[in-house]
Amino acid sequence: MLDERSLSKLRWRCRRGLLENDLFIARFFDRYGATLNSRQAQALGVLMDLSDNDLLDLFLARKSLGQVEVGLDSTDLREILKMVRETR
Repeated sequence: MLDERSLSKLRWRCRRGLLENDLFIARFFDRYGATLNSRQAQALGVLMDLSDNDLLDLFLARKSLGQVEVGLDSTDLREILKMVRETR
């Protein structure tokens, strides 16, 4: 699990420009924040490098990881997306 400082930094890193993304992410942290491990945190960080529109498309399952960026698909990223989608 992440320590409090690492979790706080990750939350700050996950702030987005689109309100819809912020809502998904806030619900994600409310549900899973206390149990995130470093592998999951790293995968979430990779997702935060995407544009807001691509990220929203992934959250809403309008696009797959491979459609957003070539080579982006991984087990860890799929796990995080599944967790985010479960918080809808």
